[in-house]
Amino acid sequence: MDLGLKGRVALVTGSYRGTGAGIARRLAEEGAEVVVHGFTKGQTDELVNELKDSGKEASGLELDPRGLSKNEFLSGIPEIDILINNYGTPAGSDWKSTESWDSEWEENVMIAVSFTQAVIGGMKLREWGRILFIGTVGIDQPSSHSPGYYGSQASLEPIMRSLAIELRRSGITVNMLNLGLIATSEVKDMIEKRAAKEGIVGDWEELVEWATTKFMPNLTGGISSPESIGDVVAFLVSERASQINGAVIPVDGGWLYA
Repeated sequence: MDLGLKGRVALVTGSYRGTGAGIARRLAEEGAEVVVHGFTKGQTDELVNELKDSGKEASGLELDPRGLSKNEFLSGIPEIDILINNYGTPAGSDWKSTESWDSEWEENVMIAVSFTQAVIGGMKLREWGRILFIGTVGIDQPSSHSPGYYGSQASLEPIMRSLAIELRRSGITVNMLNLGLIATSEVKDMIEKRAAKEGIVGDWEELVEWATTKFMPNLTGGISSPESIGDVVAFLVSERASQINGAVIPVDGGWLYA
């Protein structure tokens, strides 16, 4: 199936590692010109070189909107057809103090807002664009730690839908994926350590079986990889998905209903 992404320029925030890197790889495989994003000098080099060495179109963008003036930030952003607001992270907020709450709002909301505002003008002029927010299914059943993280992530849904309404009939679609467990290196290490505490030691397939029945049960018995998330993303930002707009789609193996 031709997704119509060849030649489209796609920026994936925080794509120098983890899930973002998997998304960037899949978009590049579909023919998109991928802009790998990092925050500090040299962060994007490894993935950009990997993609270029395999014949893909890729470039690096090492830019942090925090602390930059609007003009400084905007001058660093190339013309973008597809924006994946992938970056987000907890910062350790709790109910003992307000420390880190501002940081979690900045990390999980305002960085995405900054990048979005930077690209929508060009998308409007070209009458085509795709904006995708990446969130977490944890907003439906948050844990007690990092309440500011879950709160900021939950705010992305009305923000996304408001933007979809704002951009009606513009040729730009705006959607959101809420993700469950992703088999990044950090998550694999975490699952291995937690399973070991329960006396479970084995290969990755055995650890997945434990994780999807005891730790974070789901209906499929599987855990997404960064690249499999990239498969879903590639479809949603493609020509084929032009009638999906303002949607929130969980990619969690049916975790909420397990």
